[in-house]
Amino acid sequence: MTARRPLARILIAAAALTVALPLTGCSAVLDLLPIGAPQPERDETTQEIVEESQADVFALRVGDCMNMVEEEVVSEVPVVPCGEPHDEEVYFDFTLDDGDYPGDDVVLEASDTGCFEEFEPFVGLAYESSALDFYAYRPTAESWAAGDRVVSCVIWDPAGPITGSLAGAGY
Repeated sequence: MTARRPLARILIAAAALTVALPLTGCSAVLDLLPIGAPQPERDETTQEIVEESQADVFALRVGDCMNMVEEEVVSEVPVVPCGEPHDEEVYFDFTLDDGDYPGDDVVLEASDTGCFEEFEPFVGLAYESSALDFYAYRPTAESWAAGDRVVSCVIWDPAGPITGSLAGAGY
């Protein structure tokens, strides 16, 4: 798995050779996870993460909060309860159309477009006016072959860690 960070308030135009996807709700790929892949501890009622831990990137869900991972290749991410200081939050998931892998550039463009379109409804302010930024975990050719089609949009504040959700932040 790989992750790509946005660069200085652009619409994430630079393509990475390999990129990843934290799948939420894709049972076909989740079934391929090795036994023992770290799953975050969640509240039984709200399904919110209840303690800081490492989680398999495929176990991330919309609303999960995590801390930054500096590596390009990502298999696990440090998750935390959103009420604690954290760097990032998964704000939207969507599924790419099925079929043959369309290529890195097509997946990058579709990911950026989908995340961009959901940015303003989530934050309450247009991306161009916001101080916040986003990036996406998305399928690679290899994960696509295993059934991976979900893009997860991740929002973060370049000014530093936040506490709570950025939903409706308006900045």
